[in-house]
Amino acid sequence: MTIRTTFPSGRDHCAAWLTLPEGAGPHPTVVLVHGGGATHEMMLGQYENWFARAGLAVVAFDFRHLGESGGEPRQLVDQRRYAEDVDAALAFARSRPELDPGRIALWGTSFGASHVLAAAARHRDLRAAVVQCPVFSGRAIVSRAGVGHLLRFTPPIASDLVRAALGLPRRYVPLVGKPGDRAFVTQPGALEGWQSVTPPGYRFDNRITAASGLGMLFYNAASAASRVRCPLLVCACERENLIDPAIAGRVAATAPRAVLKRYDADHFTVYHPPVVEQIVADQIAFLTEHLVRPATAHSS
Repeated sequence: MTIRTTFPSGRDHCAAWLTLPEGAGPHPTVVLVHGGGATHEMMLGQYENWFARAGLAVVAFDFRHLGESGGEPRQLVDQRRYAEDVDAALAFARSRPELDPGRIALWGTSFGASHVLAAAARHRDLRAAVVQCPVFSGRAIVSRAGVGHLLRFTPPIASDLVRAALGLPRRYVPLVGKPGDRAFVTQPGALEGWQSVTPPGYRFDNRITAASGLGMLFYNAASAASRVRCPLLVCACERENLIDPAIAGRVAATAPRAVLKRYDADHFTVYHPPVVEQIVADQIAFLTEHLVRPATAHSS
């Protein structure tokens, strides 16, 4: 059963989806954190169903400024606000009587892995954290296209900063495009990959405020790895095509209780069969170990 609801964050609200497993609560819970510019409608439903069938409650949400959540301007990517949204989602999960506040884990995909890693470093009471196809460094994903690519964004970023300061409508640029396009992410296969996780009939708003790129350039969640005390499962792609795959390995080696698993996949095939069944099975086993079994042992 999925309940459509909201929770407050800052001056606005986040659209939220609470999925409950069968049986009496309070349930162990996984909070899902999506990737850059993505929304709940872009394949989070399959994880809600799989985790719920395994006995885990799930909280999913749209970041502010995206999808069904509030916030103006639209399509603003702001790491500080997104961190506030993750904290608000955790507070929401702890407030629900159907959910066990002592058995909560975070799950993040793509750029959402950065938010999960940073939040896990802040919240020492988390039972576990899981990340897949992780993008732990905004600078690495943007700069991989080269200095010339970055320089093309100087005029739109400057224009957007001026517009924001004057309260004018914001300047937008595409989030993802084909190689050679003026979009923030232009690695080969990226546009097709984004489209592969967009359901038929759903309009993916492929743009962000231009100044959002500055925040991405200076966001390096990998630096928080040593402060993550909970068990961490890092599900990395052997054919990662958006970011240097070695970064995931370094994060796993630095986090004190991390487990690294690698899959024969690129950044987008992790969402589709046959890889998705394998990766979700590993995630469910990990989450069951750290969310369900300790509670059972304690109650016996």
